[in-house]
Amino acid sequence: MTFYIDRFPGREIELEQKKYLYFGGTSYLGLQTDEAFQNIFISNIRKYGTNYGASRKSNIRISIYKESEKHLSRLVGSEACISLSSGYLAGQLVRQFMDTKANRLFYAPNTHSALYSPNPSISKLKPYKTFTALNLAVRDHLKADQETTPVVFLDAIDFSGSNYPDFEGLKMLPLENIILVVDDSHGIGIVGNNGGGVFRNIKDLNPKELIVCCSLGKGFGIQAGTVFGSKIRMEQLVDTQFFGGASPATPAAMASFIDGSEIFKEKRTILKNNIDLFRSNIKALDKFKFMQEHPAFSFSDEELTKYLQEQKVVVTSFRYPDEDSTLMSRIVISAHHTKKDILLLCNLINSYF
Repeated sequence: MTFYIDRFPGREIELEQKKYLYFGGTSYLGLQTDEAFQNIFISNIRKYGTNYGASRKSNIRISIYKESEKHLSRLVGSEACISLSSGYLAGQLVRQFMDTKANRLFYAPNTHSALYSPNPSISKLKPYKTFTALNLAVRDHLKADQETTPVVFLDAIDFSGSNYPDFEGLKMLPLENIILVVDDSHGIGIVGNNGGGVFRNIKDLNPKELIVCCSLGKGFGIQAGTVFGSKIRMEQLVDTQFFGGASPATPAAMASFIDGSEIFKEKRTILKNNIDLFRSNIKALDKFKFMQEHPAFSFSDEELTKYLQEQKVVVTSFRYPDEDSTLMSRIVISAHHTKKDILLLCNLINSYF
């Protein structure tokens, strides 16, 4: 069922003049409704304006972009970083840049649509159903064509638990011959050292090259996208018409990413405690798919969704990315939930099962 609301969905939403607890969405740290973080953002809007519509290649350049990109690189552990106005744009920049005769593109199971061509008539590539099938295909390609480099796209957090945190599927691939492009939109800000995401973890697997792209909207509550990788690769991406022709993220957002560092740290601690509270009080935890340190708990029982809604609790449940896709149902724990909220949810789920 689809609902329309007139404000950002925090820990509560109002539907038909009734309040419901909300355990959905992607506001993992609850920043969008956090007053302290809002005050930082408002202060930066007063300094930088509400939007910056010029190209990053303009003769007038705002220094906050370089400052925030250096800050992001240090956090993630990459040589360099570039920022764009959205995670989707970041993914499309990398996909388009890699789609050349020098490369052969492969897609791991459950790869996000942001990493595919938006025009299916141009690219009919589909994800492999298993990493075993992907492994065979990549190795067959390397035997038949040593001139073309395999580029493997995947999601770090795929909600089935097959990638993060162990990346067992990746380990069977001949990574020394592969360029990896990883979407870490659901990991950065939440998992890894100080919320740095998966870059360091995957770098340790020693791929031929690693490029990580992501949205900053989920983990850090700002409208922006980023790409991480080597300094040379980032310079190549900046030199494209794609990057130069697109307006950047708002400078106020990028400044708030730097200024919000202490808040992010506090919120991650709260989130970890909330996740631990949920996991320790659910009796039927085996009914859910989840990942270490991550606040999303996926399930396939449509009746559970209906039951929770009857008890005035709404969770994420819709077909994604299109109407022909399987139903995606997910309980999302956030830093804005109270202990009382989580224990109520646990009691309802325990009663249901």
